[in-house]
Amino acid sequence: MKNSLETLLGMFIALAMIAAFFILEIIGGLNVFKSAIHVKAAFANIQELKVGDPVKISGVQVGQVEHVGLDPENGKVELTLRLDKDAPVHTDSIATVKYAGLLGANYVALSFGKPTSPKADNATHLLTQEQPDLSALMAKLDEAATGVQTITRSFSGEKIDNLLGPFTDFMRVNNPKITAIIANVNGITTEIAQGKGTVGRLIRDDTLYTSALGAVTNLQDTSLEIKHTVAQARGIVDQVNSGQGTVGKLIKDDALYKETTSGMTNLREILQKVNQGQGSVGKLLNDQEFYNNAKLSLQKLDKATESLEDTGPLSILGSVMNSLL
Repeated sequence: MKNSLETLLGMFIALAMIAAFFILEIIGGLNVFKSAIHVKAAFANIQELKVGDPVKISGVQVGQVEHVGLDPENGKVELTLRLDKDAPVHTDSIATVKYAGLLGANYVALSFGKPTSPKADNATHLLTQEQPDLSALMAKLDEAATGVQTITRSFSGEKIDNLLGPFTDFMRVNNPKITAIIANVNGITTEIAQGKGTVGRLIRDDTLYTSALGAVTNLQDTSLEIKHTVAQARGIVDQVNSGQGTVGKLIKDDALYKETTSGMTNLREILQKVNQGQGSVGKLLNDQEFYNNAKLSLQKLDKATESLEDTGPLSILGSVMNSLL
């Protein structure tokens, strides 16, 4: 009876341990059966981080802190992180110690890294980025609060009077002038609101609006006329391009081109014949004998005029009468 009771008790304890083991495995307390990699990361300050704290990527837990050790040679705290084997961690991922709120637990945050970088393995030492120390931040806030408190204490009633005294004296002395200025400004704004003066008329009178509206209307009419003129010009250009009208025929009809080409060809042939001495004009221009005869005639004419200059008028008249008889 005693042996059977001890056996049952031992079996119950064993089952309880096995159940506790599986419960811890399910809720994430243990990761014995999961494939994992172990990477290193060194920090100057781990902000009260401890073994078992989670390792997260974008808020999703992918592992936990497995070991915390000191590296006196480099003045660093070296962490060993146990990460899920399928976690998207690369060799250029950056590790940072963060805290979840002012009173929350610390954890290690990892960045994804570049997809083209190699996946992290057991030999990977991750890059790290230090976070500001919360104690240092609180100390700075305390110093700032102390400074503000000192400044507020320095503004006692006497000092405030010293600072504002010149201003209050200025307002007291110039109170009539300031009151008059305010009254004048009030009067001017009232007249403007009633449509008085140049500014009031510009604001209240419809004449300027009417003139501006007329100018805009005239501008619109002018633009319509310009559009109409442009449309007409476009129509004329289309007619010319289609060969209509005198200009269109001159530009598009090939008959004028052919006639001009033919005329130029004939002119070229005539000039060639003239240069070759063919025809009357060619002979006149190219015959040396004609040139010689013309030169001889001019010489004889020159001699005859010289002889006439030496003969008197009666001799010339007698010569002429003899030639007629």
